[in-house]
Amino acid sequence: MKTNRMSRNDWPVEIIDRDSYEPAYAQLANILRRQVANGVFRPGDQLPSEAKLCQSYQVSPMTVRRTINLLAEEGVVSTVKGRGTFVKALELGHAAFGLQELQNLFNDPAMAVRLLDVRIVSANERTARKLNLAVGQKTIYIRRLLTINDNPAFYHREYLIYDPTRPIVEAELEVTTLQGLFDGTGSAMLKRGKLKIEACLLNEEEVTLLQTTLPTAAFYLEHLFYDFNDCPVSWGWFICRSDYLHFATRVGINND
Repeated sequence: MKTNRMSRNDWPVEIIDRDSYEPAYAQLANILRRQVANGVFRPGDQLPSEAKLCQSYQVSPMTVRRTINLLAEEGVVSTVKGRGTFVKALELGHAAFGLQELQNLFNDPAMAVRLLDVRIVSANERTARKLNLAVGQKTIYIRRLLTINDNPAFYHREYLIYDPTRPIVEAELEVTTLQGLFDGTGSAMLKRGKLKIEACLLNEEEVTLLQTTLPTAAFYLEHLFYDFNDCPVSWGWFICRSDYLHFATRVGINND
C-alpha cells in the first residue's frame, strides 16, 4: 500500500529566530532533525539542496554547510559527493548506552561505603600487568562493600600503586575513585580511564557479602585509571547485583 509522501518542494518551512541566542546553524539542524523525526524526510530521502535551504530559511551557504556537518556527525544524514545529502537508515551499531543509572546509584544519599580490608600486598602476575609493575612489587589492596538503605549493592576490590611518600588518607578509603568521578569530587591527578562492563556469576564470597544465593548473575565493572604521565595508578572492579543496575538506550531520532 502506498502512503502519501510530501514532495521536496512543499515541505514545512519553519522560521529561523534571528533574535535567539542559539546560532542559525543549530536552529536549522533542530528543524531538520524534527522533520526527520516526524517522517517528513525518511531514511533514503534526499534533503533539499544547499541552494534550496538557503532560499527557504534565508541563511548563508556556510550556515547550511555547518548544519549538514552537524547532522552528519550525529549520524542523522550522510552526504554523497555530486549527489547530495540523504537521511541515514536506522543503525543499531550506533546505539550508545550511558552510565546515568550507575551515576544515580553512586549519588544516592542512601549509599554508604563500608571498608572491609586494606593492606599492602605483593602484586601477582595479573595485577602487575594491569598496573605496569614487576611481579612481587608492593600494592595497596582495598575491599569495600557499598550499601543502599543498608542493603548490599556493590562489592568493590581495588589495587593502588604503593607510594611510601604518599600515605592513604581516610577519604580515599571511604570514597572509591569511580564514585568520586561521578559526583564531581574525583582526583585532579587522573588524566584518563578505562571502564569495562561484563556479565558474571557470583562466587561464594560475593554471594555472602551481597546477601543472595547461588547461582546468581551480576555485573562486573572493571576500572583502570591513569595519571598525567599515562601511568596506571589504580585498578579494580565492582561486582553489582543485577537487580540494582539496568541499561537502556534509544535508537533513531525522537520527536522530543
